[in-house]
Amino acid sequence: MVEVVHREDTPTVQPTHSLNVIGFFCPIPVSEAKKALLTMKSGDILEVLADDPETLHDMPLLIDRSRSQILSIETHSGEYRFLIEVNE
Repeated sequence: MVEVVHREDTPTVQPTHSLNVIGFFCPIPVSEAKKALLTMKSGDILEVLADDPETLHDMPLLIDRSRSQILSIETHSGEYRFLIEVNE
């Protein structure tokens, strides 16, 4: 189970890119996030909005294999918001 993360040491972060995959089921949300992250540069922040519960499992797996880190995962009314920062 993925823990919902709110980093207190991180000030409010504004995404530089946004991806809305609400209504899509895996593997679409993760594959679209991967495509988006590949076009971004270090320091960019991707906001991913999803409603497929599988993204809570699959998105961290993608990020573990990339040059990025999850800054936060928020849940609200069955929707999920991921903030992902690209690192080099």
